[in-house]
Amino acid sequence: MRAFGAATIRLGGLRLVSVTNLLAYAKRVLIGRPMRSDAMGHQLLPKRIALPIFASDALSSVAYAPDEVLLTLALAGSMAALQSVWVGVVVAIVLAVVVASYRQTVHAYPSGGGDYEVVTTNLGRSWGLLVASALLVDYILTVAVSISSGASYITTAVPALLGHEVPIAVALVIILATLNLRGTREAGGAFAVPTYLYMGAIGLMVVVGFAKMATGHLGESPTAAYDLVTAPGHADGLAGLAGAFLLMRAFSSGCAALTGVEAISNGVPMFRRPKSRNAATTLAMLGLIAASMMISILVLARATGVKIVDDAATQLTYQGAPVPQNTPIDPAISQIASAVFGQGSILFILITVVTGFILVLAGNTAFNGFPTLASVLSRDSFLPHQMVRRGDRLSYSNGIVVLTVAAIALIVGFQAQTTRLIQLYVLGVFISFTLSQLGMIKHWNRQLRTRQSGQERMSVLRSRAVNIVGFMMTGLVLIIVLATKFTHGAWITLLMIAIAFGIQISIHHHYETIRSQLRVDDWNARRALPTRVRALVLVSSLSRPAMRAIAAARASSPTSIELVSVVADDEEENKILRQWKASGVPVPLTLLSAPYRDIASVILQYVRGRRRAMPTEMLVVYMPQFLVTHWWENLVHNQSALRLRAALLGVPGVVITVVPWQLGEDDVVEGRQRVNDPFLRVAPSSDDSKSRTEQPGTAPGDSTSEENA
Repeated sequence: MRAFGAATIRLGGLRLVSVTNLLAYAKRVLIGRPMRSDAMGHQLLPKRIALPIFASDALSSVAYAPDEVLLTLALAGSMAALQSVWVGVVVAIVLAVVVASYRQTVHAYPSGGGDYEVVTTNLGRSWGLLVASALLVDYILTVAVSISSGASYITTAVPALLGHEVPIAVALVIILATLNLRGTREAGGAFAVPTYLYMGAIGLMVVVGFAKMATGHLGESPTAAYDLVTAPGHADGLAGLAGAFLLMRAFSSGCAALTGVEAISNGVPMFRRPKSRNAATTLAMLGLIAASMMISILVLARATGVKIVDDAATQLTYQGAPVPQNTPIDPAISQIASAVFGQGSILFILITVVTGFILVLAGNTAFNGFPTLASVLSRDSFLPHQMVRRGDRLSYSNGIVVLTVAAIALIVGFQAQTTRLIQLYVLGVFISFTLSQLGMIKHWNRQLRTRQSGQERMSVLRSRAVNIVGFMMTGLVLIIVLATKFTHGAWITLLMIAIAFGIQISIHHHYETIRSQLRVDDWNARRALPTRVRALVLVSSLSRPAMRAIAAARASSPTSIELVSVVADDEEENKILRQWKASGVPVPLTLLSAPYRDIASVILQYVRGRRRAMPTEMLVVYMPQFLVTHWWENLVHNQSALRLRAALLGVPGVVITVVPWQLGEDDVVEGRQRVNDPFLRVAPSSDDSKSRTEQPGTAPGDSTSEENA
């Protein structure tokens, strides 16, 4: 059985599906059937689905942001670690201000451009691109950090998987990408249950933990009996310049809880109507839940004596002696769950498992934010135009694929180590926060210059005041993050942002150049037909594909036409001459010598010579090509014609026409074509043509050589 582009084989009476069909079937199983464009309205999100989609990043930050605060403060000893709650309170205040600011953004700019649109509109294109670059990098880091942290929780719940964090993280990224390729609403429905289960589990742990703490029945964490060893340079705790610097470092690490807040401003078009109000409500719910959870976890961590360190052997002691090298240090939530519900209890396992799940699902926020932002940038010609196209399930599939590849590269490069990746985190999002607040301030200043009533003016002044406070806070946090994390890896983030910025500028310049060159300035000149058209038919032998190409060239009625063949020796020359004389084709034959067997360069030289000799005429090159029945048959044929075609594409002023002929075509079709054979209507007009028609038929074996593969 024949099927072009797909190999179908019969073996033992069983029909084996081709590779192409198998891939198509797998795609349908994994992603689903294509959806019509007019089904886009059914993909809009209600608040109950939007919350787990957009809030999973910020909520998951609660799982590792306290760890980073405790890890940093541990360097200054046990007394310093007790200040973690106050660090959490300050982070919560910043979160509240940022949420209030973005609630105004979703109302003022509901089109989905988010920070990029705000900054571009108010501060200029270059600043907007800087914000876009920072957000793109932050989304990639979000996936890498969240998935890596989720992999560590999974290995905590299943100790047998220790040491396999990288393959686990890579597999999780691929699964997450596949779910998002199935469509936003379907992915949201799949993520809603574990997200709400996580919120319920943490809420239960907090309520029970506070109740036990109030009654004096709260247990201790597995690390409560250990003592922290003060790191060199921090003997005075949090006193002095070193202590202040360490406190700011802890604060900057805790600010990871703010990541993901901006995603809602990018995803406003994905909400149901009224879009802005629903987005603002979801944003407020996100801020309230995240702040409450983070402060509660830090309070319980302090009450249960949780200690988080990088190296237990050097940073912890037990009764004055160093602890063993391989002493496990579980994440803070796992330790709190152990103290509240007991190690190995059902609720302990539940909390550990759902926390791991939410960390994995946190990357889903990035899988929505990155493709949406990329589509906006693509629409403005700063990213490839393929990024704006929706896939079979109406998601921005190209953006999802790019994010997947980039996140996997980071995970593999940093060996899925959250403590290393977290140093790259936060910087990008706070660049976006700061510039967005400044853009909104300028937006409100412009509003104040318009004619307004007294009530409207007061409303604008209040909004501007919120953004001014937000700008001051986020700007201060940005400075702290830069100062405390630059040498720890933040410079890598700055480098990635610079590279992304440069790529976007280059792509935009390329599109502008192409657009200017494709623009038609003089319609009269461009619609005029060429005065002369020369057709060149490239043949290696007068086979069936070649004869069809000749017929196609003649049917187009060019001004002049010629056959061109490249020969390497006398034998090839005599062979093509015999075929040409036997065919009776009333077209002159030009033979080009290729003593070094380099066919492409000889033809290119000839074509360029024709263009130089007659620059005003249109030169059309006809290339016969036969198509094999099965894909694997291409492997046994020479692909010289494909390389020649690629080379001819680089010659200005040349039109290339490929004339296909499928191997084994139906004789019925061939018969119909022979009925209308134009050669039969050509009468001999000279002695030369008479001599050619009197030649015997094609010699055996002369017309069977391959034209192309």
